[in-house]
Amino acid sequence: MIDTHAHLDACEEPDAILERARDAGVGRVVTIGTGIDSCRAALELATAHDGVFAALGIDPHQAAASDADRVEELRPLLSHPRAVAVGETGLDQFHRFATLDEQRRLFRAQLALAQELGKPVVIHSREAVAETAAELAGFDCAVVLHCFSEPELLPVALERGYYVSFAGNVTFPKATKLREAATRVPADRILAETDSPYLAPQPVRGRSNEPSFVMHTLRALAEARGEDPGELADRIDANATVAFGLPGDGS
Repeated sequence: MIDTHAHLDACEEPDAILERARDAGVGRVVTIGTGIDSCRAALELATAHDGVFAALGIDPHQAAASDADRVEELRPLLSHPRAVAVGETGLDQFHRFATLDEQRRLFRAQLALAQELGKPVVIHSREAVAETAAELAGFDCAVVLHCFSEPELLPVALERGYYVSFAGNVTFPKATKLREAATRVPADRILAETDSPYLAPQPVRGRSNEPSFVMHTLRALAEARGEDPGELADRIDANATVAFGLPGDGS
């Protein structure tokens, strides 16, 4: 099993967390950079641990901050062999730490960089269905919709062949629409994640999230889809290998 989205640089004791993940059957983790310093930390963690890879980006919450003018600094970081994607990047009209125009400028710059480098993008979209779909319309590398929480975006994702990644919120009792959406994602496009240390699944809600807890999300997805959890875990791992261009041996 793989956790396709964790913020290991924001977790306490990442070494111990990764050991617990391996014990739980989670052999690979994609750790996420959300700004330049965060990206450097993510790369350090990926370099130090087998089975850890990094997605490097500047998230929409930084669109009004100084990091928004540092997109070119991502370029050399993305040349690292453990750097597998650009992101997370996208649009967020819920928190509104920056204007939509500021977020669009940052998003477009990172999409252009990913397109140039032939890298997949990891997308943060919250209350921005139409805007996110419009910005991604001309992008033709792989797209991963991280922490999928907008069922209204699913028709676009299905039409364009995006990867759809579900986090701990799919396990919440009231998340019936998310679970229904999970049943509609093709077998070769579904992913799972923790978004550690945030958004712990229902069985461990209130605790700091960590990659081992992706197994709770896996079980919720398998139940919703009427699938065997082990088979779904293998499928998600295979999907992530393709989406991120990961080595098959987990090295």
